[in-house]
Amino acid sequence: MSTDSIVEFENEADPAPVKRRKSDTDMTHGNVYRLLVMFALPLLVGNLFQQLYNTVDTWVLGNYASNEAFAAIGTITPVFNLFVNTFMGLSNGAGVVISNYYGAGRLDKVSRTVHTSIVMAAICSVGFTVVGLLCKDTLISWMNPSPDMVPHAQTYLGIIFQFLTFQIFYNVAAAIMRAVGDSRRPFYFLVIACVINIVLDLYFVRSLGMGAAGVAYATVIAQGISAVLAVVSLMRETSCIKLRIKDLCFDREIMGRVFKIGVPTAIQMAVVSFSNIFVMSYINSFGTDFSSGYAAYFKTELILFMFISSISIAATTFVGQNFGARNVARIKQGVKASIILCFIPTIVFGSLLMIFAPQIISFFNSDPVVKEYGAYCLRFIVPFYAVQCFGQVLTSTLRGIGDSFAPMVIMISCYVGVRQLYLYVMTHFIANTPLAVIAAFPVGWTCGLILTAIRYKRSDLDAKFANQED
Repeated sequence: MSTDSIVEFENEADPAPVKRRKSDTDMTHGNVYRLLVMFALPLLVGNLFQQLYNTVDTWVLGNYASNEAFAAIGTITPVFNLFVNTFMGLSNGAGVVISNYYGAGRLDKVSRTVHTSIVMAAICSVGFTVVGLLCKDTLISWMNPSPDMVPHAQTYLGIIFQFLTFQIFYNVAAAIMRAVGDSRRPFYFLVIACVINIVLDLYFVRSLGMGAAGVAYATVIAQGISAVLAVVSLMRETSCIKLRIKDLCFDREIMGRVFKIGVPTAIQMAVVSFSNIFVMSYINSFGTDFSSGYAAYFKTELILFMFISSISIAATTFVGQNFGARNVARIKQGVKASIILCFIPTIVFGSLLMIFAPQIISFFNSDPVVKEYGAYCLRFIVPFYAVQCFGQVLTSTLRGIGDSFAPMVIMISCYVGVRQLYLYVMTHFIANTPLAVIAAFPVGWTCGLILTAIRYKRSDLDAKFANQED
């Protein structure tokens, strides 16, 4: 099916034909490596800007606010991720369903899934906002932060949760676009948001001295603009992903498909993020300096993870479309290519991060003790990102073929169960040291990779095609 071709269906809600955009990417034909790279490249550059977005937040706090504010914002990342990642799981479900229908040429179903997904986002935005505001103080206390960090954490999360709707609508709109092979527009919106965030960070924190509150307001304003741009872009579409207010619906059959894939992913992401809250309690037990060092490390390692994340998202769309087209051989080609495309930059950039660890950490915080702790974390954990390359691609592949329950069970078992058991046994009976605590991350990754690889090997795609609904 050519990317230039237009396949039309009659939409029951609108006599206008539902069609493809010429700029959408049909991944069922063409060079596998080229398709993955061209799809992932805007995601990668977008992630670079997202990282710049996060880096400026951290850099501004580390240089123009207190060390307590710097440590607090780095520490509470798992709390924010608990809510954002949960909805991203649901968005992933919508994206997979859309990519399946798109690959199968069911463009009428693509349109209906788009409108159902927007309604889902509206419902979730209300629920997540209320729960976040009610639970933020309790979640912060579970991380065992030092008392001087608590006010900064409460201020930041209070502002972020009030405007969580922006993040939710951007995520669902971006997932819709990426599902049909359009990773460029979400990238453009992210670049715009990044520039706005940088300017506002410097103004609110450096010029006005607003500290954590300034970073939070800069973030939500930038997110709000990107969300508006993404939703308006869908409304101005002329293709199968066009958003029409009058067509908003809650299709139970489609929502069932979205939930079948998205809910296990959402539960997995939520539980893993929730578990990380308790991991942070172990990290925070070593004091503010180690918390600051870990926060600087975490911002740095995101540079490495963005390569893996970009290719993994591309793999989900690639596999999803070819699953819809029922092309087993091409799915396997995509998996192999995705792993290679993840592995090479991870080795190259991981090596650079390890070599220049002290200099990189000092960019965020020049305190000698913080720099030492951050470099310590970076050099120990980065080599294990090779494990992440395989694990993330195989997990994305399973989701692309509609199997999100197994990754959920595996990730919860390894990232939560094994990791928490390891931390308890290690810190209570063997050695309660910073190295022992941060080793919990690669322990969980390695366990997850082994089980995910076994599940992938046992996946019978031909049987899935036989059972797949038309």
